[in-house]
Amino acid sequence: MTHKRYYDSAYLQEWTTVIQEVISDPKGICVRLDETAFYPEGGGQPGDSGWIGEVRVLDTWSQNGEVLHLVEASPGEPGSEVFCKLNWERRFDHMEQHSGQHLLSATILGLMQAATLSFHLGADYATIDVERSEWTQEELHAVEREVNIRIVRNLPIRSYFVSSEEAARLPLVKAPSVEGEVRIVEIESIEYNACGGTHVSTTGELGILKLLRAEKQKGHLRLTFKTGLRALDEFVTQTKVLSTLSSKLSTPKDELIERLDKLVEEDRRKQSELNTLQQRLDQYIADELLNEALRSEGIVAELFSDRNAKELQSLATTIAAKNAGVPILLGSLTEFKFILAHGGEADFSCGALFKETLSTFGGRGGGNDRLAQAGFPSASEFTNFYDMLKQRLSNL
Repeated sequence: MTHKRYYDSAYLQEWTTVIQEVISDPKGICVRLDETAFYPEGGGQPGDSGWIGEVRVLDTWSQNGEVLHLVEASPGEPGSEVFCKLNWERRFDHMEQHSGQHLLSATILGLMQAATLSFHLGADYATIDVERSEWTQEELHAVEREVNIRIVRNLPIRSYFVSSEEAARLPLVKAPSVEGEVRIVEIESIEYNACGGTHVSTTGELGILKLLRAEKQKGHLRLTFKTGLRALDEFVTQTKVLSTLSSKLSTPKDELIERLDKLVEEDRRKQSELNTLQQRLDQYIADELLNEALRSEGIVAELFSDRNAKELQSLATTIAAKNAGVPILLGSLTEFKFILAHGGEADFSCGALFKETLSTFGGRGGGNDRLAQAGFPSASEFTNFYDMLKQRLSNL
């Protein structure tokens, strides 16, 4: 059985051991060591990475009580001695986030009387799901503040094993899921938790914990947070963004929200005015296109370099309202997209016509009897389809 040195000390970064076995696994080459400080995935904490000799360890997990190390290549033969080294920056980050989760969950349980249901430690942020369906910003602010007060108090975090009988006498957050010896993670004066993960030795090593988002997930509260160096990096990013916005808008940081509200309202007003002007312009263009259609092939067919498909659909609707029988084919030269439409009195189905002709020209799309849309991968296919369909609509 592999000796699990991460239980002796979560701070061990380098050690020498012996290869016990090299295993061919569906995931790749795996190694079992006589001693390991690589923590295997479990309890929401990812498995460690690092190096065995000169070979990279990609992942670590537990199988039937043994710790398996997924490696890029075989680091040696069974029985050979190897030097091992953790990816310490990654491991310590995991220790910070995991300990931060324990402290956050304990604080939520105390202040909001809500238990933590699950924990996920991702590469960029961590989340917990909490047994609470409703909450207030005041509650979350109180939780975040209390967590950081406890961080500043630099409380000891201890990890140790006890018998199942001793564990039963401790005020554990929840009953352990293992039999026999139980590993306890204790935050002094805060909580006792049955946990197999790696942790920092004091709350002070977390530096700070920041709640990023609170959202409802399957009827529960999901909190996204960062702690330690992740939280510091988050503050650096946010400060940079705020400073940039403040500079560009020539507005002090504490007045940015008010300024942005005004800009949003101004933009909404301008967009409303623009929509009104666009509708008026569509009326003029619709009349021009209809007059041209009556003088020529009896169809509205036009390509635009200054309109997208959504705008062309609005124009097609305006034209169809003026003349329900004329076929309408409008194309966007910037998006290589077509709108085909009529007002209900033309003797063809837009969707059926596209379905019949698109594939020959590499186009994709569809629609119903009165309105259809299609797109093309290139300008040549777009143009060829336009020439073909324009001719076909003229002969209907």
